[in-house]
Amino acid sequence: MIALHPDVDTLNEELATAARHALFCAALCTSCADACIAEDEDMRQCIRACLDCADVCGATARLAMRHTGSNSAVLRTMVETCVITCESCAEECGRHDHEHCRLCAEMCRECASDCRQAFPAI
Repeated sequence: MIALHPDVDTLNEELATAARHALFCAALCTSCADACIAEDEDMRQCIRACLDCADVCGATARLAMRHTGSNSAVLRTMVETCVITCESCAEECGRHDHEHCRLCAEMCRECASDCRQAFPAI
């Protein structure tokens, strides 16, 4: 879809991949937070980390998909924030033995890595 935009001459593959994985990460974090709510133990911090990460990833993906005009300073800040937030969420989810937390942490690490790769090209 990004490649079809009239203002896109050359697709920034790294940024497109980061945007796609940020959308996946937002979905997994939302699902993990919901699963954490159902756990018997106190999962408040994990829920908070997952919901924060879902919001940041979703916003980052939306900004990365916009190509009318430019706002590279904001996009760079959001991509950097996405890395920090994903790393924090991965760390928190990594403290728990639940399979949903393991999958969420894995996706967060992948998203952070993709955002790091996209950062120089923004």
